[in-house]
Amino acid sequence: MPPKSEKPSLLTRFSRFVMGRGGGSSSSAPSLAVSPGISFFKRARNVKTGDLNINANNVTVFHEGGAQDHAQRARLETLPKHPPMSTKRNEYLPNSRQPDVDKLCERESSSTDLVLCIHGPAGIGKSTLAGHLTDEFRESGRLAASIFLGVVPVEMSEPETIIKMISHEIGSIHPRAIPKIVEAMDQRHGTSLEAHLQGYIVEPLRSLGHPQPLIVIMDALDEWRNHQTFLEALAALNSESSVVKFFLTGRLNPCAYHSPGIDKVSIYTYALGPISKEVIKAYFHKYLAMVRWVDGRKASSADVEKLTELSGGLPVWASTVIGLLSHPFSKSPPHEILTEIVGSRRQVGGSDGLGELYRNALMRLFPSSDAQEYFRRHMGATIGLQESLTIADFSTLSGVPSHLIPEIQFSLSALQIRSPPPGSERMVHPATTLHHLSLLEYLQAPTTEASFAISTFNSHSAISLTCLEQLSNLPPSSFDSNSRLRALQRYAVKYWPHHAFNGTPRSNDQWSQSEHCSALQMMSDTHKQWAALFLRGFMPDEVDSMLEDAGEDDNMVSTLRELARRLGEAGGEHWGFQVACLEVAVRIDGGDAEAWSDLGRCYDTRGLQTGNLWMHEEAVVAFRQALNLRPDPHPSRGDSFHDVAGALRSCYQQNGDLNILDEGISCYRMAVILSPDRASYLSNLALALQDLYCHNGDLTTLDEAISLLRDALALRPAPHPLRPWSLDGLATALDDLYQRNGDIKALDEAVLLHRKALALRPPSNADRPVSLGNLAGVLKSLYRRNEDLDTLNEAISLEREALGLRPAPHPNRSISLNNLAESLLMLYRHGKDIGTLDECISLGCEALALCPSPHPFRYTTLNILADAYLSQFEQNGAVEVLDEAISLAREGPVLCRPGHRYRAYCLEFLVRLLKRRWEFTGDDRDCREIEDWEVELGN
Repeated sequence: MPPKSEKPSLLTRFSRFVMGRGGGSSSSAPSLAVSPGISFFKRARNVKTGDLNINANNVTVFHEGGAQDHAQRARLETLPKHPPMSTKRNEYLPNSRQPDVDKLCERESSSTDLVLCIHGPAGIGKSTLAGHLTDEFRESGRLAASIFLGVVPVEMSEPETIIKMISHEIGSIHPRAIPKIVEAMDQRHGTSLEAHLQGYIVEPLRSLGHPQPLIVIMDALDEWRNHQTFLEALAALNSESSVVKFFLTGRLNPCAYHSPGIDKVSIYTYALGPISKEVIKAYFHKYLAMVRWVDGRKASSADVEKLTELSGGLPVWASTVIGLLSHPFSKSPPHEILTEIVGSRRQVGGSDGLGELYRNALMRLFPSSDAQEYFRRHMGATIGLQESLTIADFSTLSGVPSHLIPEIQFSLSALQIRSPPPGSERMVHPATTLHHLSLLEYLQAPTTEASFAISTFNSHSAISLTCLEQLSNLPPSSFDSNSRLRALQRYAVKYWPHHAFNGTPRSNDQWSQSEHCSALQMMSDTHKQWAALFLRGFMPDEVDSMLEDAGEDDNMVSTLRELARRLGEAGGEHWGFQVACLEVAVRIDGGDAEAWSDLGRCYDTRGLQTGNLWMHEEAVVAFRQALNLRPDPHPSRGDSFHDVAGALRSCYQQNGDLNILDEGISCYRMAVILSPDRASYLSNLALALQDLYCHNGDLTTLDEAISLLRDALALRPAPHPLRPWSLDGLATALDDLYQRNGDIKALDEAVLLHRKALALRPPSNADRPVSLGNLAGVLKSLYRRNEDLDTLNEAISLEREALGLRPAPHPNRSISLNNLAESLLMLYRHGKDIGTLDECISLGCEALALCPSPHPFRYTTLNILADAYLSQFEQNGAVEVLDEAISLAREGPVLCRPGHRYRAYCLEFLVRLLKRRWEFTGDDRDCREIEDWEVELGN
């Protein structure tokens, strides 16, 4: 990174990394873990960027544009905004992470990685690092956005919403990007996550024309329930690392735990280790000197040594110790607390060192049984709390007397790592916004002693009951306006389904015997009023039509299902509330098969969008419930079998469990028996059988799939909208048959069917590239058989068109690049035109850049490109070209480990290249390597 004229280079400034986590009340200790940088505005002091003059306390925007500029800025402000965070900063300790920041800086500047993921255990200082990087990239003009995911409430946790939140940050920092953001708001509604990333982040940043990639920092990634979905979608931006890069922090290494789709993302992971003993010791020396010791009984050098050892290099442990020692009005003098701490034999790196520290701290802060009871109520409620409330409203919600709440808050300030946002000190905030995750996990762990153990289920249950009480007393005049409600009523309207979902069992029998059931009966006359107010908070334009469609006999279950349907039409942004409505519906009436089916589809659809196995498993459970409620001869029993089968197949595609696939096939067969005229049932059974054929290679399985696909095609005559898919499906199965037995009739029919499918997909059809690629593929199979150059040229023409329809950063562009590169290599070998070979290599290089390791199809791209280099070597005799081919081919066996179906092919290709070089150079090292690989091949 180039230096700024009046400042040292960014690399030098990176090395000034400091300890301390901003925030904490006046009684909190200077922390080793500063609050993460949230926005450019949050900590800026008199920094001028573009047409913004920014001060830490005020943001003044100097508008030079006209009405359109004002309108666009107003549109920007309608995007989701990051929750407010503390702006208080603690002093940094110099050079505490110098080796880490040097390595991270070097990696960012020298690589094309899209994602740099910093991972490490709780309390290691990841948020500290994120805050520091935020400041440094901001000062160098390279910060795109910075968000802390640990404080994002449930209604803002969907991936689409987080992307828009990042976009709002981008627009706030870089006003020149606002027009592109507004363009995305107009064009990207209801589109895929990949399209959201492109429209809301990439294109606005590209419009700035910055010479270096701008940086998006996302702290506490693993505290966001949808982080796996987001990571998988990032693969679409692999080729955009010159425009944007993502710095992510979290406790887990997404590559190590095989996050779905992570193998397709261009990612570098960095393990953050403990803080050095020297830095921890310096921290203790500095802040122990500030403790108000009694009778001169200060910490000794031996105490500092012991504290340093016990900390295990975790900043959160050290700052918690200082917080306890510095807390005013403690019943025990600091030296007694210190003696107890240093007497511990449990180092943080041991079995429960951090947990023991929390236990001892809580025992001192809440020594009596009454104090512990109110602590559990207070902390349990704040863990479940979704929005900040006044002390009076929180008292009503939690059952904690209002006069005790400030006292509890004051005591807990010793364990806070962040202070409340300015001006909100008299509010009660969600626990995640103030406390370290390790403390919250300790309180909810099954091994925590009863005095401090918190059940989030019970907390949600209690809050849900209070919400129902508030809803039963809604003022009639509030029917058409949320603004007429009190703050607690607004909270109850919005979050009752969320708390009921998380605080009640799914069993209808248990629900019917619960307080929730009787409380809900009190709402019999107000549930439509609640529904209107609830929907108005998310989709105000939908309220009138919902009220018009409502019937006199609609009950709460039908109302909840209707709300879920309308929320689902918003494109996934409100999925958390959608599923909560349906979960409550099946609790109220466990015998409603339609509600269970709706719930299954809600989970299954989101699972398909996100690749989340758990969602598919939940879909299976819900669909099974619906099936059980539709005994033979129920007219929809076939639908339920089909739903269960589809969810099981989705599970199989995630975990590869053949038993699950077998059960899915059995359910598909039952669906076909009950509804033999349903083309979709026949097609999906055939697809499941093709999955099975890939495993067992049984020709009878493939033959049955082909027969079913023929029947499905017959049920979709022209102009059926799904006929192209049936044509493609049957053609693909016939091509599999040709590859198995060489039957030219099967291949000819596959070509014919793919031509028919392509004819039904004109240039304006979004699926046309699929048909183009499919037809080109079977034409190449035909060329290999008949060597007719016209056949190959047609395939190339089709693949050029497909590539043109998939411009960067289309997620499937690498497929089209590979297909065309392979065809051009075939054409070169026919005519030996060097220009054709050069184009082949160029396309292969672009494809390889889009398939970073460990992309599942990278080995295909490697082999195509290596084969092209081999042809170039045969043409020009340059051994360095052959060396490059071998270098690429060596990666194939690394990606295709023992047991991989294509490992033998990769090894055979590598051996062929090594033999060619040995023939050319006579290097015995190649000979020995050849022998080693041939042993594995069994040659």
